[in-house]
Amino acid sequence: MLVLGIESSCDETGIALYDTERGLLSHALYSQIAMHAEYGGVVPELASRDHIRRALPLTQQVLDDAGLLLSDLDGIAYTQGPGLAGALLVGTSIAEALAFALNIPTVGVHHLEGHLLAPLLEANPPSFPFVALLVSGGHTQLMRVSGIGDYELLGDTLDDAAGEAFDKTAKLLGLGYPGGPAVSKLAASGKAGRFKLPRPLLNSGDLNFSFSGLKTAVLSIVNDEKSQSGQLDENSKADIAFEFQEAVTEVLTTKCMNALRETGLDSLIVSGGVGANQRLRERLNQAARRKLCHVHYPRPEFCTDNGAMIAFAGAFRLNSMRMQNAIEGNHGFTVKPRWDLAELHTP
Repeated sequence: MLVLGIESSCDETGIALYDTERGLLSHALYSQIAMHAEYGGVVPELASRDHIRRALPLTQQVLDDAGLLLSDLDGIAYTQGPGLAGALLVGTSIAEALAFALNIPTVGVHHLEGHLLAPLLEANPPSFPFVALLVSGGHTQLMRVSGIGDYELLGDTLDDAAGEAFDKTAKLLGLGYPGGPAVSKLAASGKAGRFKLPRPLLNSGDLNFSFSGLKTAVLSIVNDEKSQSGQLDENSKADIAFEFQEAVTEVLTTKCMNALRETGLDSLIVSGGVGANQRLRERLNQAARRKLCHVHYPRPEFCTDNGAMIAFAGAFRLNSMRMQNAIEGNHGFTVKPRWDLAELHTP
């Protein structure tokens, strides 16, 4: 089954083609980072307008790259939520319009399910069940994944997600957007020992996260440094970034190992934008070797939002719907800016 995937939940337009027999055939991504950097964050209206400009040219690009035509498609998958309402509407309306014209089925995909399943696109995918750390811009969650659509929430963030904490810390340090890569790059030149930051909920006895207090602690250090010297010099910024990254990655690594122990599983997957952080990968790999566990990651380009993960998740759902004769021909649609992953069902 050949499926076109369309991702437009936030500030990246992702298009991909996935075939259930041949795998991922082609994919393309346009990032709006340069446009939003001027404003220090995503401007929803600008994001929606840019998706309109990019979606169809990118669709033609992936078809050309794969040597295929629109008429070859068997179905279309699109991100239905969660995300920015206007941005979601762009991808959804394009998907449903194309599907109506081609008389093929569609399926709305949960954005976080796409992230959860992204490591399955790799050459050596994990087998179900496994523990998943979903650590994207607005989400930090630990899940037990027993199959596609079979997800059990083990731990969640009580306030800021790790990605949000990276972005807010970047602003406090006067860095650019997006904050995660900027903080990580600066941390590489920082030194340990000068500053000390808390490790929130590290020993809480549960699998929940909290990063709001960590961001506040960074603010306190920044203000203290400025009050003493009148400014925050580059060495201080680097040392703060180093300690901040150490704090976040220590908490994430410890909670992941605790989740594996509590579930009795030996396989962990890491998805979402923060999953591309090299220090996090280094710590997780070290911990996994000690625990005799396995860690799986999507390639860096599939950590951030992308069409491949939507095409992949959608292909499995559409194929299952076809086998159950559950495909509907109605091309009316709605989007779900807020959508709990627990509402999903096994296809």
